[in-house]
Parts: sequence; structure tokens; C-alpha cells
Amino acid sequence: MAGQEEVISRDLTEKIMVACNRIRSDIRRTPLEFSPALSSLTGARVYMKWESEQRTGSFKFRGALNKVRSLSPEEKRRGVVSASTGNHGLGVSLAAEMEGVGLTLVLPQNAAATKRERLEKGRAEIIIHGESCEKAEVWARQLAGETGRTFISPYNDEGIIAGQGTIGLEILEDLPGVEAALVPVGGGGLIAGIAGCFKGAGRAVEVYGVEPSHSAVMAASLAAGDIVEITEEETIADAVAGGLEPGCITFSLCRELLDGIILVEESLIKRAMSLLLEHHHKMVEGAGALSLAGLIKDWARLAGRKVALVVSGGNISPEVFEKAVR
Repeated sequence: MAGQEEVISRDLTEKIMVACNRIRSDIRRTPLEFSPALSSLTGARVYMKWESEQRTGSFKFRGALNKVRSLSPEEKRRGVVSASTGNHGLGVSLAAEMEGVGLTLVLPQNAAATKRERLEKGRAEIIIHGESCEKAEVWARQLAGETGRTFISPYNDEGIIAGQGTIGLEILEDLPGVEAALVPVGGGGLIAGIAGCFKGAGRAVEVYGVEPSHSAVMAASLAAGDIVEITEEETIADAVAGGLEPGCITFSLCRELLDGIILVEESLIKRAMSLLLEHHHKMVEGAGALSLAGLIKDWARLAGRKVALVVSGGNISPEVFEKAVR
């Protein structure tokens, strides 16, 4: 197992370094900020990685830009198809526009209204199809195959994962003594990239995923030893909701690279959102507050250690935020 983990990490780290060189000129190097207030609250030495300040408002732009820029001239000419509940769509839409690539974006019917409105203002062709992320992705992949275009998965793609892994490089450079990282988990592309970066660099950094208990598909799949379907409930962390694509590479990466998954309740996610506003004046979406919620939930394990919390996104309307934290 250890040998396999080393091979996976080394291969992924090489892809992350290539991705860094490919996208660094056009992404924001987001701040890694020490939080005295949250350190006092949790007992850990807490550093916030503000990916909510990335272009398009979330980390997704990194992976999308890396993927689009890695396409061949012929693939770019044909155009691309993708599916998203919002953040990935915003990222791939900007990336495609920057590279002059035509994009058809499939959104599920449950996509957040705020993100849908932003997407409709861009140049992508928007199609609403399916009741969930999974159904939208299946149909979008079929559409791409029928039209000879490249399908860009929100998470199940090495180029996407490598792009997200550039966050890990920045954390290592800005906080060489980092001992643990907490990362939101949906499809697993973000945490697979970060964990692969850390492990591949030979750093003994523990990496914990954080999922809402209402939509803990990755935790259930890891516990079962295979990708499973679960009954999900509505969650304020809607950006990480949804199932895993059968055979997705992120499942095997998470199985090999993660040190654990922390499940958090809705009330704790909302409390974390409120704390980030109170202490850092940041209005972040539910998924963006997952890492802090996870630290509050499992503070004893991480007390006294240097912990990086990845704040994955900030795309939430003031009305939805106010309702959540009221």
C-alpha cells in the first residue's frame, strides 16, 4: 500500500508542477492568513487559505484553466462540453473564454440561482438538464461523445485534479511547517490534488476531508470500499452535494492518500459561516466553511498543530447567507 501511494503521489506531483507552470500567470495566488481568533477557539494554530478570493470566486478556476490549456489545437477548435452546479461552470466558462474555446455547459435543475444567473451572463451555451449533478454529467458526457467534443469533468479528470493541486504547492511555500490540512470534499478533485501534492513532496502533512453529513457520499464509499449511492438530504454546502461517477479516479486517490473524513452537521456549517464573517469579515458559501466546521468538530485531534483550512469558495447571495446564519 505504501509503495503504491508513493507512485501515485509522485506521478500526481509531476502533473501538478506542470499545471503550476501552465496557469500561474493567470490565477490568483490566494492569501494564507493566520487566524488568532480561530486559533484561540479551536486550540490549533489556524491558517486560512482563502480560495474564496480566487478568480470566479472559487478554487475551480485553477483546474478548469489547466484542463482547457492542455487541450490540443484540434480539441480546442471542436469545443468542449461540461456540467456543473455552479462553481466549476464559472471556472470552465472563464477558462474557455480566455482560450477562445466554444463551451456548452449543462446545469442540473437544482443549480443555485445566483450561480446560474452569473453563468447565463457569459458566452457559454447553457442547457438545463437533469434533476441532479450526476444526471447532468451523464447527459453532458453523452452529448460530448455524439458531437466529437471534449468533456470536462468537474472532478474526474487528471488535468482538473492537477490544477487544484497547485493550492498545495502554495500552502507548502507559505507555511513550510504545516502539519495538517482540512479540505472540503465533494467529488474529491480538490482534496486529491492537495493530498497528492503533499505526499508527493515527501511531507508528513495529514490531510482530512470534510463533508456535510447530509451528503457524505465519499465517506460512505470509502467505508464500503467501493463507490456507493446514498440517500442525500438538502445541505447549505450545495457546492459539494451529489454522488460520485462510477469508476472515478478521485475515489481511488482519496482511498490511498487521505488520513480521514470528518462529517459535519448543518448547524455546525452555518456556525462556521457565521464565525468567518465575525472574525474575518468574509461571506463564504456553505462548502467554503466546511474546513472550519471540521476543525471545530474534531478540534482535540488537531490541538496545538499548524493547520491549513482551505476555504474553497465564496459564491453565495447575501440573502441565502443571511438566512443560513440568522
